[in-house]
Amino acid sequence: MGTALSRSRSWGRPCAHWATCPMRWSWRSSSKDLTWMVMARSALKNLSLYSDLNSPLLECPISSTEQTLNQCFGSSCFKMKADTSLTMPQLPEAMSQAGLQFAVATEEDFDEIMAMSQDIDGGLDYFPTRYTSWLQETNRTVILARKQGKVIAVQSVCVIDDGETMLVEGLRVAPQERGKGVIGVLLHFCSEMVTSKYPEVKVRRLTRDDQLGPKDFQKYRIITKQGILLVHFRAEDLKFRLTELGLGGNTSSSNCPPVLLDHTAIHRLYLTTDLMQGVLPNATIIQNWQPFKPLPSNMVILLKKDIDWMVDNVSNPTVASLCTFPFRVPIGDDWYYLNIDMFGKDLDLVRQQFLCHLQSHTTTLKGHVMCKMFLDPLLWTPMAEFCHNTLGVELVEEYTEQCVLESDVI
Repeated sequence: MGTALSRSRSWGRPCAHWATCPMRWSWRSSSKDLTWMVMARSALKNLSLYSDLNSPLLECPISSTEQTLNQCFGSSCFKMKADTSLTMPQLPEAMSQAGLQFAVATEEDFDEIMAMSQDIDGGLDYFPTRYTSWLQETNRTVILARKQGKVIAVQSVCVIDDGETMLVEGLRVAPQERGKGVIGVLLHFCSEMVTSKYPEVKVRRLTRDDQLGPKDFQKYRIITKQGILLVHFRAEDLKFRLTELGLGGNTSSSNCPPVLLDHTAIHRLYLTTDLMQGVLPNATIIQNWQPFKPLPSNMVILLKKDIDWMVDNVSNPTVASLCTFPFRVPIGDDWYYLNIDMFGKDLDLVRQQFLCHLQSHTTTLKGHVMCKMFLDPLLWTPMAEFCHNTLGVELVEEYTEQCVLESDVI
């Protein structure tokens, strides 16, 4: 069941093969009215509705906007209605005085997005490595919010779970615009957009690692929690330490070493049996911050990724793990990020799979590695002690939690 896969991935600016003519929206608000603006250049070329095609926006009231869209794309292609429940008194004064323009992101927006994201996750931001692929996913849209022409916020929304869940990712706001209500407006806009295209969407899911407050518990249900263990080491030092421990060539001293699954075994374990129900936290596959239900449509997404899937026993698994192949991060030269999602409560088996992933993915690396493991909260302390005392790696931060949250889409 073993697989031999390439272990390398480069980090850098998205390539320029993504080309599209996106529909753009702008939501401008005042104390008296709410206006949707829509741009669809390619469709408008054949219409006498717009005299200046070099101008970026077609502005019209909601009713005529819908009529224009119906003419351009057909009545069933796109419907957008303003939700007047988001009244102006609910927005900060600064927000009500300045308009926000929303647009579908393109690869040309990458540099501007990253310029406002420099302080995200201490250099371990996953956004740069996903941006290009996100733009190509048919079930995903990346939305920008602009203010006075500058990008001040971005959010990715992806429809998963057989079309019932809207997964919110990559949400970020420029430092100077934080605390002004931008997130609420952007979330509201994206929800309206997604539900207009996918009316079967029932819930909104997202993952967070910050401190949840009373208002968060009013908005969301907690699906599950995982402890976050972040360690740093040089690949060369870790390989030497594993050799000292007698684990350089074989990270398992057990007679039953962990099993690396191929696609057939993954499909059988996760989709055709209930063997994983007692292993997965709240029946959720969490892969590098993305929560999925074990469904065939989600497996199509997951199996396209460079991931090692591992269990302790294919007949009766107790611990399972998903390890994303290491990729470069913009901390400095020769810095890599390794993400391991661990499911199960058996400490010895968790330690065993952790060592197998480390040995497998650091063999050919040279340089610094930031390794983030998500695991059952009760295992965080003993695993942190094992990493520090036995492996001699640096513990980068104290205990933090990854929370998978969910709310109903109304």
